[in-house]
Amino acid sequence: MRKLLLLFSCIVLCKVMQAQKYFNPDTADFTERPDTIIAEELKDNVLDNIPTISLSDEDLSDAAAQNISSQLTAGRDPFYNAAAFNFSPARFRIRGYDGTFAAVYINGLPMDNLDDGYTPWGLWGGLNDVFRNREVNFGNRYTTFAFGDVGTNTNFDIRASKQRKQTSIGYALSNRNYTHRIILTHNTGLNKRGWAFSFSGSRRYADEGYIPGTYYNGWSWFAAVDKKLGQKQLLSFAAFAAPTENGRQTSATQEMMTLAGSHYYNPSWGYQNGKKRNANVAKTNQPVLLLTHEYRISNKTALLTAASYSFGERSISGIDWYNAPDPRPNYYRYLPSFYAADNSALAQQLTDVLSTNESARQINWNNLYNVNRDNTTTVDNANGIAGNVITDNRSFYILGERVTNVQRFTASTTINAKLSEHIDITGGISYQLARNNYFQRIADLLGGQFWIDLNQFAQRNFPNNVNAYQNDLNHPNRIVYKGDQYGYNYNININKPQEWAQLVFKFRKIDFFVAGEVSQTKFWRVGNVRNGLFPNNSYGKSEVHIFDNYAAKGGVTYKINGRNYLYINGALLTRAPYYDNIYVSPRTRDFVQDSLQSEAIKTIEGGYVLNAPNVKVRISGYYTSMKNGFNVLTFYHDQYQDFVNYALSHIDRLYFGGEFGIEAKVARNVTANAAAAIGRYYYNSRQKATVTVDNTADIVSEDEIYSKNYRIAGTPQEAYSGGITYRSPKFWFVSLTGNYFSQMWLDFNPLRRTYVATDGVTDVGSEKAHTILDQTRLDNQYTLDFYGGYSWRVKHTYIDKRALYVVINAGVNNLLNNTDIITGGYEQLRYDFSASSEQNLSRFPPKYYYAYGLNYFISLQVRF
Repeated sequence: MRKLLLLFSCIVLCKVMQAQKYFNPDTADFTERPDTIIAEELKDNVLDNIPTISLSDEDLSDAAAQNISSQLTAGRDPFYNAAAFNFSPARFRIRGYDGTFAAVYINGLPMDNLDDGYTPWGLWGGLNDVFRNREVNFGNRYTTFAFGDVGTNTNFDIRASKQRKQTSIGYALSNRNYTHRIILTHNTGLNKRGWAFSFSGSRRYADEGYIPGTYYNGWSWFAAVDKKLGQKQLLSFAAFAAPTENGRQTSATQEMMTLAGSHYYNPSWGYQNGKKRNANVAKTNQPVLLLTHEYRISNKTALLTAASYSFGERSISGIDWYNAPDPRPNYYRYLPSFYAADNSALAQQLTDVLSTNESARQINWNNLYNVNRDNTTTVDNANGIAGNVITDNRSFYILGERVTNVQRFTASTTINAKLSEHIDITGGISYQLARNNYFQRIADLLGGQFWIDLNQFAQRNFPNNVNAYQNDLNHPNRIVYKGDQYGYNYNININKPQEWAQLVFKFRKIDFFVAGEVSQTKFWRVGNVRNGLFPNNSYGKSEVHIFDNYAAKGGVTYKINGRNYLYINGALLTRAPYYDNIYVSPRTRDFVQDSLQSEAIKTIEGGYVLNAPNVKVRISGYYTSMKNGFNVLTFYHDQYQDFVNYALSHIDRLYFGGEFGIEAKVARNVTANAAAAIGRYYYNSRQKATVTVDNTADIVSEDEIYSKNYRIAGTPQEAYSGGITYRSPKFWFVSLTGNYFSQMWLDFNPLRRTYVATDGVTDVGSEKAHTILDQTRLDNQYTLDFYGGYSWRVKHTYIDKRALYVVINAGVNNLLNNTDIITGGYEQLRYDFSASSEQNLSRFPPKYYYAYGLNYFISLQVRF
């Protein structure tokens, strides 16, 4: 087979824009005018313009006279392979764990963010060619590079001498987040003088991604050099970065998706001068410098030491406004549902407008500019200087950026030694230090000339206290311009030393291991501005919070023979909370939750593994308990008519279930595979909530959340996959895989599961009670995926005595174009408590994300 042909179908949707009538309140009649006027006039007349925010990606043989080989890593695990690839369209999480339980290392250095626990995959995005060498361990198995976490543990080896000697040029075409990808990589291998060099660079871009209004603009670069020092030492240096900018998607209600006629409605963008502009833009540029030293002390002992420094920024933009109508096109007071009960005629008119005119469903950038240009304002005592008067166009709308400026230093050393024929020892120490600066910055004044750094909500609550509504009391009435900081500005400093050790015992029929770790997490807040509401608790260094933690794990594997294994592993550990789960409102003050403690985790797993020449099988079960979690939610509360901080504690979670994976050769050149994950993930406690008003810190209530037995959302709790692959001896392959997802749940709003929210509902078994309390279960879903590839060696073509290879790969996901797969969503945190509404849930309906329909990826790579 010399050619691979893929046929794709395109559907073009045409929309007709029409003139509509609008309701004139002065004449109580409908008048012919452009349809966009209706939505704009509603925005101008809305009094409740409070923005709603939540601050809150082998074969083994028998050996009768020798020890039986131990199990290898997850890279050859048929279940893990299915979970990593086939289940990804539904955002499947192995065992239901979130990303904070998956540890990633580079050259033995931990890379997970210290502030939130997640892996910053984007820091090396587009550098696939040089991040191929990796060791993966799943669950509570032992590792050779770290103690690890309870989820997956991955270590990338990016040293230049470990890269395959070759030059590679690649191009990819896709209709996902980006359209085009170009990548160039050159690896020299280790030369006779002991030097090795590696270089890689890529470009990924799309004027518009799969979701309307999104775009992608990413660059990546990598450079590494190794020097062999004698026969026992290797010194390596690597530097890489992936500066990226992408216009993002925002979740939306089903009402707006229905009006737009698409599950991919995106309220984040609008037309400006005839071009699409996205307000929700993410940017990141955090270079990483990494130095590694390997010392082969003997044939049985190796010491790996590494240190890294990373720095730079990540940010997300959004529209901010002062004393002006909410600019978001999907604000609930602009929608037909808000008027349906009291003014059906207006509701119908809005329905007609929003369903036929795309511009009415998007941000009106031109209007924002016009408002700012028409607003001439005089500011007295500007910048806190008496008599300083500034007169110019004051912006009521701006495009702001929430910025995290990162400085991080990490160092570790790991020793691997073979003490005897049967005993291996591994251990290490590491130290991590992070200094993160969090602030807001003006990205665009949107036609105005300046912005005043004031807290409009404090100004409303304390109109006679001039100091209260100053974001920076040290610089009152501060005039800020494009590129200036405004709003909040604080640092979080985090230190984390760790020590760990592991012993592995390998005998003919039994392997077992024990491992332990001790660590300390220390963090504190440093305020860089004195907030007018909390002048004594916002500026300078806060109390230092220290969490001493331990971890222990162990396991036994019984080797029935060289192909069949039984194993059981378990772990006990504690883990420090992340700063944003204990600081009630770090933007404004240094207050923390009460009774701070580390989260306690217990987990056990066991199963059966078969590794044979023609079949690989894994069957396993697991049980994990997590207790004493924390979380903080910040949002606008309609009952208190203010922003509130919902500080949650006593969050207990339970995960249990089973996994199955099989890969079998069923005919010559034909392999079948199947996998299943059947789990149940619950909250198994009644959480406690301490509710404080953001602008006063007053505790307005202490609530009990009826959260026990609610499902953990964000992942299918059941997933099934089955597929077949044909691999031709002429170096091409095709595969077809079907997947099915079930037990998917929407993330629930804790406010609705309280006594206050159900006040007046006397019958707990009534339809009204079920409507308020029941968690939404999403529909079961399916996908069908196709993959194919072909590689060949170009005859009689040599470059530097190396053959030239051409490789083509293609994949079509969701081949049946199922556009009804909800991959994420949540109930809005706002909840209508008013008695007149009778707990009206339709006022703040859930918001959703949908999986892509038919999408493809085609790549061409030339290697020599």
